Amino acid sequence: IFVKNIDNVDRLIVSQVVKFGDSVQLAVDALASTAEYPLEELTKREGTGKVLGLNILGVSLVGEEAEENPDRPNSRIDFVFDEGNFELGNGLTIPYPVPFRLPILRDTVKGWIDITYLSDRIRISRGNKGTTFVLVKEEDDDDDDDDEE
Repeated sequence: IFVKNIDNVDRLIVSQVVKFGDSVQLAVDALASTAEYPLEELTKREGTGKVLGLNILGVSLVGEEAEENPDRPNSRIDFVFDEGNFELGNGLTIPYPVPFRLPILRDTVKGWIDITYLSDRIRISRGNKGTTFVLVKEEDDDDDDDDEE
């Protein structure tokens, strides 16, 4: 999660990276909205995620099931996927083949994560499709250098 200036406005970006070995990865960015970084054009998701009646991207919780927990204010990050690329390590980048900005898919690529636990090393979140994410921060290579003298 980081802040990026887009058109002279600070935007919150949620970036997901999936690594395939040492040199290939898929990087997908989403525009995000929180109380501190509101994104006006990010409206609540209306549908379950089916496109033309087909469940091609997974079914999302909607309605009461999707309401933010009032006992945990500011623990939700709303997002809409915006772009993605396969990065092949040799400088070659190939666009991810899902057209996130296509109007028929725009509601489908919206989501949210509720942060249920957060420390310096671990974040546990629940997503809009009911998935639980346990994320562990990678050690920096520089951290190992501090022990050597």
